[in-house]
Amino acid sequence: MLSTGGKEVEEAVASIVALLRPAVDRDWADINAGRMDWSCRETAEHVASDLVAYAGQLASRAQSRYVPFDITIDGREGGLDPADNEGILDVITTTGALLTAAIRTAPRDARGFHPYPFRSANREGFAAMGIAEVLLHAHDMAEGLGEPYEAPAHLAEFVLTRIFPTVQPRPDHWQNLLWATGRADLPAHAGLPGRDRLTEWHWTNNLVLDTERLRLEGVTPAAAADLAAGGTGGFDWIEGGPFEGTRDAATMVTKAYEGGVHRPEFGLYVLVRREDDRAVGGMGFHGVPDEEGKAEVGYDLAEAARGNGYATEALRALAKWALARDDVRSLFATVEPHNAPSHGVITRAGFMPVSAELDEKGLQAYELRG
Repeated sequence: MLSTGGKEVEEAVASIVALLRPAVDRDWADINAGRMDWSCRETAEHVASDLVAYAGQLASRAQSRYVPFDITIDGREGGLDPADNEGILDVITTTGALLTAAIRTAPRDARGFHPYPFRSANREGFAAMGIAEVLLHAHDMAEGLGEPYEAPAHLAEFVLTRIFPTVQPRPDHWQNLLWATGRADLPAHAGLPGRDRLTEWHWTNNLVLDTERLRLEGVTPAAAADLAAGGTGGFDWIEGGPFEGTRDAATMVTKAYEGGVHRPEFGLYVLVRREDDRAVGGMGFHGVPDEEGKAEVGYDLAEAARGNGYATEALRALAKWALARDDVRSLFATVEPHNAPSHGVITRAGFMPVSAELDEKGLQAYELRG
C-alpha cells in the first residue's frame, strides 16, 4: 500500500536531528549553510517554519489563499535563547511531529494551498515538500559544518516520485535529488549521460481539475507504478475498479517517467466522485502534443460507474483545459466501431468524426479543435 508520507516525515526529521546534535556546541549563527546566503541557524529556523507552515496549510484545507504560519527563534521574551541549539532541535522535532499528525489525520481528498504550480497540494505533496526541505537543508548545513551527510535513499525516492515527475529516475536517488534541486552535478551512469548543476528548478504537485460531480486527479509516478503493479494507486475505488484501461495508462505513465519524457499535465487522471471520494475511472493523454499541437485522449470507467454521464462530464472538462493551452490546437481519440457507449461519450463532448472511413487499425477517429 502506498504511504501517505507521515512515517517518512518522521524519518527525515530524525535524520536532520541526528546530523545536528553532535554540533550543538558550535555557533550556528556564524557558519554559512554550504553555498547558501543563510547561516546554519537561519536555515534550521527555516526548516522549522516550513514544517509548521505545511502542517497548517494542510490542516486549514484553504485552497484559495496562503494561511500564514511562521516560527522565529530570536530570543524574544517567551522564546528561545539564540544560543540554545538544543532548543532549536526540539522545535524542529515538534514541528515535524505536527506535520506528521496533519498528514496522518487528513482525509484522502484533503488539499491545502501551495502557490506553485497548480495552487494546491494533497497530503502526499505536503509530505514530500516537508521531507525535501528537511533533507536538502540538512545537506546545506552539513556542508557548512563540515560534517558528512547522506539522506536515506528511500526518502529521496519518495520526494522524487511525488513532486519531481519530470526528473528521470536513477539508481542513486539522493544524488538525483541533489541534482534536481541545483545542489550537485549528475555524473554519467549506466548509459545515462551526465548533467551539469541546474541553475533553476522547481517541484510540481499534481494537477486537479474539478467538475460538478467529479475531481480529475493527476496521477504521480508513485501512484502510477502502484496502479500498474495491480494496486489502488492510493485511491478508494468502487467495485470493479480500476478497469484495465486505467492500469494500461498507468503503465504508459511509468514507462514515460522511467524514460525521462513524462509530462504530468499530459499523463493520467483518476476520476473521483466528489460526493463520496470514490474513484470511478481513468482519463488522460497518450503523450504530449505533437509538433502540430495535436494530443490523443483516452478514458475508461469501472463497469459499476457506467451510464451516469461521468466520462462525458470529465472529458468536457479535460478538453476545455487542454484547448485553453497555447501548445494544444486539437484533440483526437479513436473508438472501436461497435462501442456505442464510447461513441456517445466522445460525440457528447463535442468531438466530430475525422471521416466516414475507419483508420488503418479499424477504429473510428474523432477530433475536437480549439
